[in-house]
Amino acid sequence: MALLHVNFFSDVLGKCMSMDVILPQRTKEQIGMEGVVKEGKYPTLYLLHGMSDDETCWLRRTSIERYVSDMGIAVVMPNGDLSWYSNTAYGAKYWTYISEELPAVCREFFPNMSDRPEDTFVVGNSMGGYGAYKLALGKPETFGAAAGLSSGLDIVDVVTRNLKEEGTIAAFWESIFGPAESLDTCEDNLLVLAEKLKASGRQLPKLYEWCGTEDFLYEPQKRMVEKLKAMGYDISYHEGPGIHSWTYWDVEIQKILKWLPIR
Repeated sequence: MALLHVNFFSDVLGKCMSMDVILPQRTKEQIGMEGVVKEGKYPTLYLLHGMSDDETCWLRRTSIERYVSDMGIAVVMPNGDLSWYSNTAYGAKYWTYISEELPAVCREFFPNMSDRPEDTFVVGNSMGGYGAYKLALGKPETFGAAAGLSSGLDIVDVVTRNLKEEGTIAAFWESIFGPAESLDTCEDNLLVLAEKLKASGRQLPKLYEWCGTEDFLYEPQKRMVEKLKAMGYDISYHEGPGIHSWTYWDVEIQKILKWLPIR
């Protein structure tokens, strides 16, 4: 496998951004790993981080490079800052960046990345799980499948619960999403996106979700999964003992990699 640390300029954000990228490499003598490169352009997995992390967290907290070494896929781990992968109320267009500019930049830098949605997947934990679902529901022409680990799927619950906590700075959440009452109807609400996509008649993405039963996001996340299932979405849902921790995400990401519909 090849690991690249990429610094580049985002015209959408007007600032320098960074990402770590794992690329397939055909190897035979690398100790403990055998690299695989498939014929044609290779599938790509976008791997999103949560609130407290950055583009390095999946490499630092898991063995993702080893896990994908025999899969023949590329893995893109971008920095999303504290954006919730959304076009923020304060004017930073992180949704446009992550959903449009970043895939275009990656395919320009790495022409062997497939541009087909059936070869393009997105996975994330916590805030990144929300981002993964948002990309699959909002840009199904780009992302064919999404998976989340302990995802903040119910953004209404996430914001209102945080606003009730002592010491929370309301301006932080309002700077991203605007007034909390607007979340019921805007497209930052995943249910709104899901309903819009369902009504369009377009191909629905395959979805996967895991959450620990002791996780603070367990109940709202499970309710969201049931609502999406009721709409007709194909969701592979899993749960087990666990809290909001890399101890569990490191195990579960390996199961998600086996679930990905790689051709």
